[in-house]
Amino acid sequence: MMRGLPYMAGTLVLALCSTTALGCVADRQHSQFVREQSRIVDLTHSFGADTIVWPTEQDFKLIVQYAEDTAGGYYYASNRVEMPEHGGTHLDAPIHFSKGMQTLDQIPIERMIGAGVRIDVAEQCIRDPDYRVTTSDLERWEAEHGRIQDHAIVLLSTGYARFWPSRKGYLGTELRGQEGVRALHFPGLHPEAAAWLVRERQVKAVGIDTASIDYGQSTKFETHVALLSRNVPVFENLANLHDLPDRGFDVIALPMKIAGGTGGPLRIIAVVPPSR
Repeated sequence: MMRGLPYMAGTLVLALCSTTALGCVADRQHSQFVREQSRIVDLTHSFGADTIVWPTEQDFKLIVQYAEDTAGGYYYASNRVEMPEHGGTHLDAPIHFSKGMQTLDQIPIERMIGAGVRIDVAEQCIRDPDYRVTTSDLERWEAEHGRIQDHAIVLLSTGYARFWPSRKGYLGTELRGQEGVRALHFPGLHPEAAAWLVRERQVKAVGIDTASIDYGQSTKFETHVALLSRNVPVFENLANLHDLPDRGFDVIALPMKIAGGTGGPLRIIAVVPPSR
């Protein structure tokens, strides 16, 4: 049973409760309390005209096709969406940087749901826009908050979501194209720390509130390779990480299921129980 997922708790309690009728009633009441009292934190930026995309990508477009009263006596509205796979809050599938690995639709859903931890590195990132989260940062976090449990979803809180949707603040530049790529400045995860998370903690996934899990000045994207080559998906451009506790919450990250996709738009939430 996945600890702390309140939406699953009610069904599991009914299935597992086999002691006494009174015990079952008590368990169901507790499960209902957890569901009703849990706090849902939306970790997703809205998609719109101001959605931040990589400097070489086209902007998000919502194209109105219909918005009118019809001859049949009812109102009808319908839009068309144009967007890159890797714009706004999105998931990177393993194939994005690792040939022959899982496409977006092939990632097991268990990889995208699980216990989360939030690593706060905002102080370091405020001082240095090119900061890369190190293994020492992770070990210091563990010394204060306890071991990162195996198979956790690790979320890196750099504080950069506060700049959204300012391209200058968030990316370090408003330039587009290859000139814009060369001018990128924002924090990321050091590839050695990424390898440590995979090797020592067997993480399910890693997320960050910047435009890339590699820092802005990366040219080899070694952190992407370290994670995606081991089938560890990456969540980028996350929101509201500051509103999470350090641990004791669950993450539900559900991307659009694009057949053959290298990534895709992501709706991600955290479920924080009443005690948090």
